[in-house]
Amino acid sequence: MAGFAVHRGVVGLGERRPFPDPWALVAATDLAVIVEGVNDHENLGALYRNAAAFGVGAVLLDPTTADPLYRRCLRVSMGHALRVPTARVPWPEALDRLRGEGWAVLALTPDPAAEDLRTAAAGLAGARRVALVVGAEGPGLSAAALAAAGRKVRIPMAASVDSLNVATAMAVALYVVAPLVRSAPR
Repeated sequence: MAGFAVHRGVVGLGERRPFPDPWALVAATDLAVIVEGVNDHENLGALYRNAAAFGVGAVLLDPTTADPLYRRCLRVSMGHALRVPTARVPWPEALDRLRGEGWAVLALTPDPAAEDLRTAAAGLAGARRVALVVGAEGPGLSAAALAAAGRKVRIPMAASVDSLNVATAMAVALYVVAPLVRSAPR
């Protein structure tokens, strides 16, 4: 149909199921990633790959984030977007609910006034459940999301650089936070 090879001999067809209940997902995990407004499928796919690598139990998406089942996202995620439990959540009320349920909710921001991630992580020793929140490159998290998260954290970097790629920032944050959550008493 296209006049050129569109695939490498493998074609899949599946029926899309509705997203599961987000509160059931978070009840079954201690580490979650929450995404606001990420519309670049490559960034979203990389977020899923990082989430899988660090043992994230749930990825929660705001209503404006791209479709994690879009082909480019699936490809970049190396299929992890199919494996990491995912749900859409009401926004930004989901952050309030998580905090109300005892989650430590950390919003990543390049704001120099935000708490250093390492300092925040040191205070998480023994935390049972942690959610890391990221926003789209450029605008970052909305003011409503930053307010609802409660804690704003930043990754220190050279003064000449204003921010990291969203997936890279999430990987750094997970590298710092995931071992602390795993070692928390149950």
